[in-house]
Amino acid sequence: MKKKYQNGFFIFGLLVLIVMVTQLDFKEVWAGVQHAGYWFINALVLWGFLYIINTYSWYLIIDSIGNEQGVCRKCKIGFWWLYKITVSAFALNYATPGGLMGGEPYRIMSLAPKIGTQRASSSVILYVMTHIYSHFWLWLLSVPLYILTQKMTPLTYVLLPIIACVALVVIWFFQIGYRRGIAVTGMNILSHFPMVKRWAQPFVERNREKLAEVDAQIAALHNQNPRTFVAAVLLELSCRLLSTLEIYFILLVIMPGVTIPQCVLIYAFTTLFANMLFFMPLQLGGREGGFLMSTEGLSMTAQAGIFVALLVRVRELIWTAIGLLLIKFDKKEK
Repeated sequence: MKKKYQNGFFIFGLLVLIVMVTQLDFKEVWAGVQHAGYWFINALVLWGFLYIINTYSWYLIIDSIGNEQGVCRKCKIGFWWLYKITVSAFALNYATPGGLMGGEPYRIMSLAPKIGTQRASSSVILYVMTHIYSHFWLWLLSVPLYILTQKMTPLTYVLLPIIACVALVVIWFFQIGYRRGIAVTGMNILSHFPMVKRWAQPFVERNREKLAEVDAQIAALHNQNPRTFVAAVLLELSCRLLSTLEIYFILLVIMPGVTIPQCVLIYAFTTLFANMLFFMPLQLGGREGGFLMSTEGLSMTAQAGIFVALLVRVRELIWTAIGLLLIKFDKKEK
């Protein structure tokens, strides 16, 4: 990636990070971190491990795309270099309104010199699809988990079937996208939106063949490499499940009797609510509101929700800072 683009990503992310840090109450943050003690350190270390899982999922996808031509075999990509790109991409996504507007272009621009723009784009689109796909599986699996472990209320009798139906419809849509590709369809849909159609329509016309090739590569992973596809999905789903340990670590400080199923449900509901506010940088407000509603919905105190939300926010800011530093000090892999 050219240095000017690298610096652009870094400066943009840094400015947003500074704005978000200034919104914190530092006394409250320090008191919370002190109270959590080594459990907060465990949460920080946990995310270092979770990013390894994310990286391996993307690594499998990259290694599968274009192997019939031997492209990926000729230009071996270092796993730990890809790990740095993954951490930085998630940092940019956290700091960018709209989420995927920052991290995914950074992934493509970093990877393109090694395997070509089209294969880099295909791998990133596939990874993002798999990442989102795993979220819907988590939300779907959380429905029977809630029914089996929690007391049903009139509200949950209404909400749970709605969540299950929406998750099933989206999973079905993703299955079609995996089989046929999604690049052409996605750009055609964008070309009908008033704010972007002036840009999208000419782009589709100029790049129709390239988009079709991207779709062919996306479909090939699902149709010709089903084991890789399943492995990538399971890795991402396991990452979603393991990330609930962060909530478990934090709640243990104030609620020694907390259970893993409760933490899975808190994480599932919070991410569902926060993703509804995807346009907010770091999902400000949505994440905190999700923690408050999910903890109260599981008969926990509002204090528990506030405590978890605060420490999760601090962890996100720390890893966002780490990701931005990796952009600034990244060197070309030899």
